[in-house]
Amino acid sequence: MTGYEPLNTLKPVAADLWVVDGPAIRFYGLPFPTRMTVVRLPDGGLWLHSPIAPDPGLLAALAALGPVRHLIAPNWIHYAHLPAWQALMPEAVTWAAPGVAARATSRNLALRIDRVLPHTGPEWGEAIDHLLIAGSDLHREIAFCHRPSRSLILTDLIENFERRAVAPWMVPLLMVAGNLDPDGKAPIDMRMSFRKGRAALRRSVQRMQAWNPERIVLAHGRWYPENGAGELARAFRWALD
Repeated sequence: MTGYEPLNTLKPVAADLWVVDGPAIRFYGLPFPTRMTVVRLPDGGLWLHSPIAPDPGLLAALAALGPVRHLIAPNWIHYAHLPAWQALMPEAVTWAAPGVAARATSRNLALRIDRVLPHTGPEWGEAIDHLLIAGSDLHREIAFCHRPSRSLILTDLIENFERRAVAPWMVPLLMVAGNLDPDGKAPIDMRMSFRKGRAALRRSVQRMQAWNPERIVLAHGRWYPENGAGELARAFRWALD
């Protein structure tokens, strides 16, 4: 149980935007809930952010929406299930953040990368804007904004684990890390990786603020269906102060 059941099920967020909660994975020995974001582009093709493990029921539901045309590895640690999707949908274009290729190679994972983000002319048109978050040599993540719904899509830059969805022994660890709901943010080790690039990070956050998000979709934990701009300012106050 992840606390986000039903899993492998399309859950509407806004017009042409869905989330799909997936099974938990283990990272640093901790169980992490997973979440994929699905966008239907104006041409009818589907854009999958941080794909979870493919599931037969999920594949059928996606096929009913449209063809999968884009697979997104949004940061250097969110790529593990891409080879399975590539095998099923070899015609889909795989987009990856900086660092994904090196990390996959170091894990002996065969991963085809077609485009490296950020990209000057992404093939998803005007529906989605994107930004490489600057300031860290370790954590390279691309933030996305679904423009029609003003939805900010993040991966690990904000994590927001709920007490109800984690084991009691995890709560003190999450409190120390700083990513426990209702005050979810980047975990402390990630924040420390930006300490020399705080000014660059601040400019990136200001770019995200300029998108004026109505909501923020996260890969881990409770996401924010409203007050997106306010939650963005709260979660990045450590960078803006």
